[in-house]
Amino acid sequence: MANAAAAPAPTGAPAPIMGQLSTRETVWAIVKASSGNLVEWFDFYIYAFFSVYFAEQFFTGTGQTGAFMQAAGVFFIGFLMRPVGGYIFGRISDRFGRKDAMVVSILMMGFGSLCLAALPTAATVGAWAPVLLLLVRCIQGIAVGGEYGSTATYMSEIAQPGRRGFFSSFQYVTLIGGQLLASLLAVIMTHTLGGDQITAGWWRLPFVIGAVAALVSLWLRSGLTETTSKSDRHHEGAGTFREVWHHQRSFWVVFGITCIGSLTFYTFSTYMQKYLINTGGFSKGDVADTMTVCLFVFMLMQPVIGAISDKIGRKNSMLIFAVAMIVLPVPVLNAIGRQTSLFDAGLLIILAMFFLSFYTSISGIVKAEMFPAYIRGLGVGFTYAIGNSLFGGSAEYVALFMKQHGFGEVFPWYVTVVAVFGLIAVLFMHDNREHSTIDNPGGSAYGKRPATAS
Repeated sequence: MANAAAAPAPTGAPAPIMGQLSTRETVWAIVKASSGNLVEWFDFYIYAFFSVYFAEQFFTGTGQTGAFMQAAGVFFIGFLMRPVGGYIFGRISDRFGRKDAMVVSILMMGFGSLCLAALPTAATVGAWAPVLLLLVRCIQGIAVGGEYGSTATYMSEIAQPGRRGFFSSFQYVTLIGGQLLASLLAVIMTHTLGGDQITAGWWRLPFVIGAVAALVSLWLRSGLTETTSKSDRHHEGAGTFREVWHHQRSFWVVFGITCIGSLTFYTFSTYMQKYLINTGGFSKGDVADTMTVCLFVFMLMQPVIGAISDKIGRKNSMLIFAVAMIVLPVPVLNAIGRQTSLFDAGLLIILAMFFLSFYTSISGIVKAEMFPAYIRGLGVGFTYAIGNSLFGGSAEYVALFMKQHGFGEVFPWYVTVVAVFGLIAVLFMHDNREHSTIDNPGGSAYGKRPATAS
């Protein structure tokens, strides 16, 4: 039995289900898989949106900016747990299947949300409050770190050939949708309850909602069709970092594009809320309204630009993104900071989000097409999680730290410098129309193992 498990399968051979589903079946599979993605990111983002109301209850004596910075620090540390989740769930995904990985991750996220809803503040437990907050965020960081790779690989594999960019874009539709729902909930609660009531304890309600939604997603995901083949799951190198490292070009390209993709995504989405409040001087409620509209438009962009990538190729889409992120951050962020009109600031944010969509809409499929099936979950999830935790999770903290110490104008230049390295990574990409380990598992340059490897 051990020998059978160790027998190599054809490298990157697709599971029988891939490419055989009707459009209706594909759409339904995407809905079930992405439901968990929406819930997990909703659960993760309600912390970012509601921390402006509870931050000073956990971090006392630091002032508003200091409390925001401390809360952002916890957000960042939660991100640092993502590589752990990417590794654990990447192995589960490659060895036991994408479905099992997605079911376990949604269970963990729901548990974390329930814990957050019940957390005591510093007024009750003193210095233990931020410690407990950090612990729960680490649990959620592991869960969402495992979610990305599993969902990205599943949605890329289940999508129909020739339309993979379009269908896989729904990963970010639901990711942004989770963020949008968190923002929308903040808007509704702000207008119905007011900031004082939310601060007084109603900030706990969104975490309860997230825990309940996780149960619904768990039910939907339990009916998913597995996309991996038994031979891939039993491949001797399945789910091992040793095998991922044999595909170093893929590893470094994914890492490079994730660094700038994550940094710019969190800069123009979650950090914008604090930036408009702290630098622009706008009210929390008005900012919540504006960001909700921006995120809604951003979400609608994803399928359109994902479909464009099916026509022009993933590399060309990524080149548009990388060049734009070199050119735009300095003038756009400076212009946003000088605005006296939230409408004008919102238009500038949407402009940045348009070019950002050339990355977000195809983020999952770009990475999935670079690894053979038997290491795709780990290769995508773990590599993404490293870049995402270092540059995405730190975006708010770095920006607020610079502002706190009087050199906030440096942050846009920091984004630009990282974008230069992202462009270098994009230049090393192959054209997916010839080199995709999903559509061309035997002939893609990405799937070829070095001859010197054992």
